[in-house]
Parts: sequence; C-alpha cells; structure tokens
Amino acid sequence: MTPNPRQTQLLDLVQAHGSASIEFLADTFSVTLQTVRRDVQRLAEAGLLSRFHGGVRMPSSTTENIAYRQRQALSLDGKTRIAKAIAACVPHGCSLIMNIGTTMEAVARELRQHRGLRVITNNLNVAQILSDNPDCEVIVTGGVVRGVDRGIVGEAAVDFIRQFKVDIGLIGISGIEGDGTMRDFDYREVKVAKAIIEHSRQVWLAADSTKFNRPAMVELAHLSHIDHLFTDAPPPDSFAHLLEQSGVECTVADESKPPPALSLVS
Repeated sequence: MTPNPRQTQLLDLVQAHGSASIEFLADTFSVTLQTVRRDVQRLAEAGLLSRFHGGVRMPSSTTENIAYRQRQALSLDGKTRIAKAIAACVPHGCSLIMNIGTTMEAVARELRQHRGLRVITNNLNVAQILSDNPDCEVIVTGGVVRGVDRGIVGEAAVDFIRQFKVDIGLIGISGIEGDGTMRDFDYREVKVAKAIIEHSRQVWLAADSTKFNRPAMVELAHLSHIDHLFTDAPPPDSFAHLLEQSGVECTVADESKPPPALSLVS
C-alpha cells in the first residue's frame, strides 16, 4: 500500500515514540477512534506497524528486515532531506561507492545533476537512476542479484570493490545499537559494506532517526569507523555523546535548515 498523508504522519509519530496508544493517535490527529483503527488495520496488514492491545508499535525483528516496498514508504520525507544534504556535500568530479538501500536510491536521485562523477555500486536501482545523468560514469559490481531489492551481494561483489580506492563510501544501515555497533540483516550485504568502508577515503553513513536503537542480527562496524553521519533528526543524547567521542561529524537534515554548501573532499 501507499499510505495517505495522515497515515504517513501516523507512521512518523509511531517511529518517533516507538509505540503509541489508539487514544493518543486519535487525539493527536483529531479523528475518531474508528478512523484510527481503520488506519492502523491497513498499516498492520501492509506490515508497516505491529498491533498490540490498545496500541501499535513499529515492527521489530533481529533476523528479518521490513520488506523493500514497505521500506520505500517509511520515513520518506526524512530520507529525501538526508539525500539532499548528502548531495549538497558531494563535490563534482569525485568517486563514490554506494551500497544497497532505499536511502541510497534517494541520494542517487539527488545526484542526477552532478558533473564528472564516477560511481561504483552494488545496487541496480542506484545504477538505473544515475544512468540518466550523462556526466556520470556508473560501474556495477558483479555478484548475485537479490530479487527483493535488486541489490548485488556475494564474494564477487566484495572482490570487485577491493580493486578500488574512492573518495567517498556512502552506506546505509538497518540499525545502530546503543553502544555504537552498526548492524544489518544479511551477512552477504554486510561483507560488501565492510569492503566499502575499507576502500573509501571517507565513509559517510545515511541513517534516518528510526535506525537508532533498532536491532539487527549481523554486526557491520562501529560508529568510530564513520567520518560523517547524515540523519533527519537530532540523535538521542547517548548517541550524540558516542558520535562526539568517535570524532564523527553529524549533519541533521532539518526541515527548517537549508542543506550545507557544496564542499570539497580532503
């Protein structure tokens, strides 16, 4: 399903709070309990929410990610703001590796006007989007294509990436735990992301606010391996302290602030 504007706002609210009661949602949106229950029912049937007695929460699993089409609809506004902030910091004429995920696809859409880019990716959706830019060379890794999201994984993808050293490695993530450990669901995807980190002069992480304290099974790296975090809301206080300790620059793509000016990679 594609959530309507109220349902999208409802999802954003539940994501921000972790859970919410039906009564709270009805009061917040000034609608009847029946209206909220209908919205919740449809969102639950689509797998975007989990219901419990009297309320709803975000789906949570350490072993399986939310389906690709559902992830496309989640935090759409936040992902767009993150993508615009990242694109504003990517200089013309640089090299990048971009991995799998709906946020990476949003970034690709914002890079279609950049000049002189060379982009390596294991994401066929990113490759298709950037192929519309005649001034961008797109290089696709080898490997096994996942039908669910057109991501490329496997040892062939890892070996291919190890041939390069790029200016910026752009990665997404499924979850960041309270100790700063970044995690994902597919160990094959994680192996590719680790190769990206190892073969990038700078590593930029794109993670919307729902990724903080979200569990996942496979360890990727620690926040200290990241140079720059782009997110859509101020991180929780504990994460702000971790970022400061780890020397990670953090850009919050706030609705009220324009994106940063184009910068050069050092």
